[in-house]
Amino acid sequence: MKKNSLLFLAVLAFAFTYAQAQTAAPAAAAAASAPEPTLMSTITGNINLTSNYKFRGQDQGTLKGWSPAVQGGFDWTHNGFYLGNWDSNISFAGNIEMDLYGGYRGEIVKDLGYDVGILQYYYPKNGGQVNFNTTELYGLLSWQWLSLKYSTTISSDYFGIGQAQQVGATANGASLSSKGRNTGYLDLSANYPVVDKLVLNAHLGYTRFVSDLRNASYSSSCDSSTPCTHNVGVPDYTDWKIGLTYDLGSGFSVAGAVVGASKKSFYGDANSTRAIVTFSKSL
Repeated sequence: MKKNSLLFLAVLAFAFTYAQAQTAAPAAAAAASAPEPTLMSTITGNINLTSNYKFRGQDQGTLKGWSPAVQGGFDWTHNGFYLGNWDSNISFAGNIEMDLYGGYRGEIVKDLGYDVGILQYYYPKNGGQVNFNTTELYGLLSWQWLSLKYSTTISSDYFGIGQAQQVGATANGASLSSKGRNTGYLDLSANYPVVDKLVLNAHLGYTRFVSDLRNASYSSSCDSSTPCTHNVGVPDYTDWKIGLTYDLGSGFSVAGAVVGASKKSFYGDANSTRAIVTFSKSL
């Protein structure tokens, strides 16, 4: 394999780890529970300071254990309908992530809730050849402190991975057409009240890429007579979280968690297991 092909694989893996921008923090936090619909409009907000921002188990910062992020957003609700925004600093795509979402939540029977909606991951200062913007539809079922959520990509690509694969192929004199639509994410989460003001947080997630991204490859010449096949697909992976949240009162809370993901041999340090501390204030 030519040296520049090896370089491309390294760049692709690096770009991919950065392309994942933690639903547990933005929209999934808004959609993680399904309270009874409100009878009047309400607006709530939140602001967070975290030692490291992970999305679906992958670092969104500097690929180090200490990579602080300031985050926050707001939600408007009315009779079960909601609209919201959540933002964070990151270390790629112009350094800003904005999540815009809306949907409807309610109860099927007592303690059994549901939530359906649409979420746009938007990077307003993103430039270059790869567009990270991604749109997903999601559906959630919740029972007391347990929830199961599935998200599917409806935009043409999943955080620019298909475009990155195409750019690499073009740089090697080949062509490749891969799209990320229909990539799915399964999220099983539990927020169990252990004692007064203390909640146990646990999460298990699974990212399954559409076959276009998973099996992507292209051919180019290794020399004047020998063709080479370059496999640039991205493997499915699992992520997890275990931690505790303590209510400090007056809208303040502090959370500590251990978060990580599998396939570190492919994705590198972005999938490392991190100890993360987050301070939050509801508004």
